[in-house]
Amino acid sequence: MRTKQELGAAIRRERRAALVVNAHSRRGRRLYEGARSRLTAAGFTLLGTYPVDRPDELEQSLAAAAELGPDLLVAGGGDGTIGTAARLLAHRDIALGLLPLGTTNNFARTVGIPLDLDAAVAVLTDGKVIDVDLGLVGNMRFTNHVGVGLSADVMRKAPPRLKRAAGRLAYPITALALLARRRPLHATVRAEGREHEFVSHQLYVANGGFHAGRPITADANADDRLLVAYPVGGPTRRGLLRDTARNASTGHRRTLGEDPFLAVRQLWLETDPPARVEVDGELYGETPIRIGLDPNALRVMAAADSPDR
Repeated sequence: MRTKQELGAAIRRERRAALVVNAHSRRGRRLYEGARSRLTAAGFTLLGTYPVDRPDELEQSLAAAAELGPDLLVAGGGDGTIGTAARLLAHRDIALGLLPLGTTNNFARTVGIPLDLDAAVAVLTDGKVIDVDLGLVGNMRFTNHVGVGLSADVMRKAPPRLKRAAGRLAYPITALALLARRRPLHATVRAEGREHEFVSHQLYVANGGFHAGRPITADANADDRLLVAYPVGGPTRRGLLRDTARNASTGHRRTLGEDPFLAVRQLWLETDPPARVEVDGELYGETPIRIGLDPNALRVMAAADSPDR
């Protein structure tokens, strides 16, 4: 395995890459050709290009791209696409390049990748290789978060047509429709010898620094060896709506030392009754679950001035 510096030097010198774009996503279908032509114009030799039209072919296409032996695997799409690529590339001698083409692009925001396509390609051209943590739920790695409660039900119920038409607004629209008939969860989080009780409609455990396209706190990131667990609101529907708005508007000013955030290395989470779980926007199963960290598991091409531990 090369060092990060050696891998970065190889990317800048050889420009050997492969491209996988989720063309089924809202922006991916429209931007695939633009991504391919921009990478070629930037001097990259594309060993393989994969526009993926069917979600069930994404993992296979990413694996095929990795088998070509690129120094850089460029993944274009939303958080689901990026999360799938991250799991595949964990602890491998290939850097992940990000083209944020999704709805919220939480992981790209966490590692400082611009949302503009030309600026994102410039990072691939002039950036450096850093390594970041991945979360672990069971044996499954994740980039951004585990959601317990309402968010999992929203993932299950949000209509694809609404997501394409409304973008990120599809999720709160679906949540409002579901809230009318939901009861809050009684959750217990055990971490570092302490037990924490919450009554809420929604809990998150985050590895990255963004959720729903907004900062979780000013100091949360994916390279700090910490998970951030927090409920959104208390037992009432009004509290959920209030805290959702508060988090969206004040996340950039809050810190991990404030309530209700728990910054820990691993935790055990159970709820009464058992609740559905989503991992980076994909349905996973039900509580109880154990969540931990895989430190510095993923190499990412990031801006040249990006912090790196």
